[in-house]
Amino acid sequence: MSLTDVCTPILDTATRPGANARSVLLFINGLGYGGAEVQVVQLATGLRKRGWDTTVVTMLPPRRFTDDLDRAGVDLECLNMRRGVADPRAILRFRRILRRKRPQIVHSHIAHANLLARLARLVCPMPVLITTAHSMIEGGRMLEIAYRLTDRLADLTTNVSQAAVDRYVRIGAAPSDRIQFVPNGVDLERFRPDESQRQSLRTELGVSDQFVWLAVGRPTAAKNYPNMIDAFARLSDLNALLLIVGRGEMEADLRQRADQPALRGRVRLLGARSDVAALMNSADGYVLSSDWEGMPLVLQEASCTRLPIVATDVGGNREVVVDGRTGLVVPAKDPAALAAAMRRVMAMTIEQRRELGSAARQRMAEVFDLERVLDRWEGLYHELASRRIPVLSGQ
Repeated sequence: MSLTDVCTPILDTATRPGANARSVLLFINGLGYGGAEVQVVQLATGLRKRGWDTTVVTMLPPRRFTDDLDRAGVDLECLNMRRGVADPRAILRFRRILRRKRPQIVHSHIAHANLLARLARLVCPMPVLITTAHSMIEGGRMLEIAYRLTDRLADLTTNVSQAAVDRYVRIGAAPSDRIQFVPNGVDLERFRPDESQRQSLRTELGVSDQFVWLAVGRPTAAKNYPNMIDAFARLSDLNALLLIVGRGEMEADLRQRADQPALRGRVRLLGARSDVAALMNSADGYVLSSDWEGMPLVLQEASCTRLPIVATDVGGNREVVVDGRTGLVVPAKDPAALAAAMRRVMAMTIEQRRELGSAARQRMAEVFDLERVLDRWEGLYHELASRRIPVLSGQ
């Protein structure tokens, strides 16, 4: 008997009376400083404003956004798992929440939450389950096999870039007819040019006439900050400053690299910050040196702030940055190419950089505006829920 044979009767009985017609439960590993976490909070609060009964459930205790969700009227629950510890009881805790909330839509995010939600469907019916991946690579081969084996337990899988969708199909993690591209949405009102923010924060940071490069993201292997620092070291003849925002497992190594004599004082690690929008206004350019990505929300936020961008050619970066029109795209793991592109942006006139930035913000408004993305999600929720209605009428 295949997993599909086991799953089919469970999925067919999922739409039972009692589910709230406009109720969504968003499920994620945790709430920290990552782009996926930011996106889930934006979806939760945006859907709540549109009249949805919205709940966020985390596997790990949340570290951020609790006040934001509370102010928006979004319920927050936690399975109280511990990082790195597999706890089968979490499925039972999740089942209790589902039985109490009875959401019409369960929408999970990131690999571990996606797999737990799929397995929970074996013991607790869900009218609709959508699982969203947020990267080209979420883990090793075993995780990709787990995605394939549990695919039928979800109604739909999505990823945040078309490049990532194509890879998931190619490696067999999801069939092409059961996975879609739905981008991250960006808040154009929050991320916008603001000259007063720029001046006040540059004063606070002690920045005068330096060209300021900004990078935001947890120091992890995926971000390849050593590549960025190597590239920036090649610009020692220029009056430039590199600001890096984020905390992660490679932070100590990053601080050691930034403390080398040629870079001392020219690279600043700011740690975790809650004022990213203001920091983007203080910068003159944005740089991303990742080895792999899904679709980085920070590139969208930088684009909204009209920053010229230099980014590596991985994941969905080209879907955000149009090479030569809204920024520059360079090969990954090539500090010489990254440095050359950064030097090229610094050599531009202010008017040329503004032209890149204006085109970038226009692209965000046309393609990635949060309200457009919320429209897309609502459309998918209604479409998938409507497919279950005939089952109800036959009971």
